[in-house]
Amino acid sequence: MITSELLSYVKAGKLNKKLADIYGEENVAEQIERYCEAIGDFLSLYGEREISLFSVPGRSEISGNHTDHNHGKVLAGSINLDIIAVATKTDDGVITIKSKGFPEDVIDTNSYTSPCENDYFKSGALIAGMANAFTNAGYNKGGYIAYTTSNVFKGSGLSSSAAFEVMVGNILNYFYNKGKVENTEIAKMAQYAENVFFGKPCGLMDQMACAVGGFVYIDFEDTKNPIIEKIPFDLSAKGYALCIVNTGGNHADLNEDYASVPAEMKSVAKLFGAEYLRQIPKSRVLDNIKALREAVGDRAVLRAIHFFNENDRVTRQARALKKENLTHFFRHTKASGRSSFMYLQNVFTTKNVQEQGLSLALAITDAVMDGKGGAFRVHGGGFAGTIQAFVPFKLVETYKSTIEKAFGDGACHVLRIRPYGAIKVL
Repeated sequence: MITSELLSYVKAGKLNKKLADIYGEENVAEQIERYCEAIGDFLSLYGEREISLFSVPGRSEISGNHTDHNHGKVLAGSINLDIIAVATKTDDGVITIKSKGFPEDVIDTNSYTSPCENDYFKSGALIAGMANAFTNAGYNKGGYIAYTTSNVFKGSGLSSSAAFEVMVGNILNYFYNKGKVENTEIAKMAQYAENVFFGKPCGLMDQMACAVGGFVYIDFEDTKNPIIEKIPFDLSAKGYALCIVNTGGNHADLNEDYASVPAEMKSVAKLFGAEYLRQIPKSRVLDNIKALREAVGDRAVLRAIHFFNENDRVTRQARALKKENLTHFFRHTKASGRSSFMYLQNVFTTKNVQEQGLSLALAITDAVMDGKGGAFRVHGGGFAGTIQAFVPFKLVETYKSTIEKAFGDGACHVLRIRPYGAIKVL
């Protein structure tokens, strides 16, 4: 369908059923406006073309706080915030992507075939890396023009960068490989692009959750071949919303805090001749605490204990979702939050103990939800940023208004777990 025809098609409501399936019935009007704006912007920039629509969601970490870097287990979920793309196929091997609010990236995939340090941390490097990954895996690649817009807000732990990487591969998949490349493979390619071409040594959780969709259980014991299981559970049908609260904390100078978590966990493993904690049993740590305290300090031991307990919790939570047992799922969600606060200690930075936005958000959440069901915990890397709460629908407005009195309008984002990962919408 050409650009103006597709714009009329969406305005006429002919995409409504698909949008309701992806985003929820209550969000259809908003999405119609959003898609029409994106198609209109594409039309203004690139004219009448044969175009397609694509969507890749952001993700939320559900459990497994700081476990993946020690080859642990995680539970993640895709959300109904996403990056959408209006795209047209070209025959020149050049990928052009204009993201709303950002300069246009123009990458010749035939010549940009190896990483360049001067391009580290640039979006163009991610595009080149994805194209290179498709070639390395024996898949077809080619050129296209895409206009993208995203409502996956940055600095939220919802993985806007992973969604972008997966989108690049999502379009290559449908334009040049008839949609036959599994989303799990696209996720691995996205990690490769970020590690090798972008210069960031990230794990695989973000990309996998964005690509696969729904609730996703991932076991990283073998990081090259992780165990991935999609869990078909409809949180909305059970009467709960996923709320992400952005406390507006200052992320400056937190690199040392983030780096200390995997480093301290691995320092414990190293004393047993291992590279990471997954290689040793919890009992060896518990049986040698005195020696460990002297060698690496108390916090490292506490963080190691968090790892073992959290790893076990992920398994229990995945089992609870499969059995649709929200009581057990929420119990372990709260336990994950307590462990992050007490053992992992990533709820605030010791560099500035006067700023404890996450702690305060958790305290407010506890007060509002006490005895009313649901659960809550720190979200993502921690130290600043966001918390996560599973809130009964009947309590959402009260919760949102209470939280925003403390952290400002728009601080509470009411989301749902969407069943789809990377998809071609039309």
